[in-house]
Amino acid sequence: MSPEAGSDDKKAFPDPGIVAAPSISGPWSVDKVLATLSPAPPAEGTSSPVPYFHLLERLKTNKREGWRRFDIERGESISDHMYRMSLMTMLCPPALAARLDLFKCMKMCLIHDMAESLVGDITPVDGVAKPEKSRREAETMDYIAGRLLGGVHGGLAGAEIRAIWQEYEDSETDESKFVHDLDKVELLTQMVEYERRAGRALDLGEFAYVATLIRNDEVKAWAAEVLAERDAFWGAEAHVHGEAGVGGGVKAEKVEKQEAYYKKEG
Repeated sequence: MSPEAGSDDKKAFPDPGIVAAPSISGPWSVDKVLATLSPAPPAEGTSSPVPYFHLLERLKTNKREGWRRFDIERGESISDHMYRMSLMTMLCPPALAARLDLFKCMKMCLIHDMAESLVGDITPVDGVAKPEKSRREAETMDYIAGRLLGGVHGGLAGAEIRAIWQEYEDSETDESKFVHDLDKVELLTQMVEYERRAGRALDLGEFAYVATLIRNDEVKAWAAEVLAERDAFWGAEAHVHGEAGVGGGVKAEKVEKQEAYYKKEG
């Protein structure tokens, strides 16, 4: 039978490109999330990295949740966000690059949101306290480094991934501060791209708050250029300026949540 002859006999199946976010009752744990994975969670305690490779698919299917509040249902994935960040490291201005280990920065870009493979993307307005968010993410990274990668090549890669993630979280080294800055300028860039595509029917200006948190002057210049593009796009039409907080049209309650969410980075 030719492929054409059997085209009307296709079996029905659920869309394999859709991966539903798990619904967890009671205190969150890695094991509760793993129990929801279909058809089965990744194999643990092996000498192969393949189970870890399968876990990484969840970074491709899990969406950046902040955009969904604005009805952007097919927006960027977590992997999309980290990929563009990693490429941004290659354009680091020379004066800043001279002070950084850019290879580590690239790794950090690709690792920093890895815990969201199981935790999901928790945003400032989701009502999850920062200590609880940190607990979930640390538990996930311990699972990845230990139960998934602990037996792979003596656990060295898992230990490195865990250490680089922690360095980003602690936000004390020059490399981690640079990557935090990239995290924000990537968000700003995506914000403007969505607004342009929506033709001024969508105001995402509340996200511009993150521009106030960028620490390196070289990255501040990138952010300023992106926001200038945004102002040129909106022209004389009123639009929210999240970088100005309440004075820019953001509700005080939302500003308070943003400040609490990013407090540790200060």
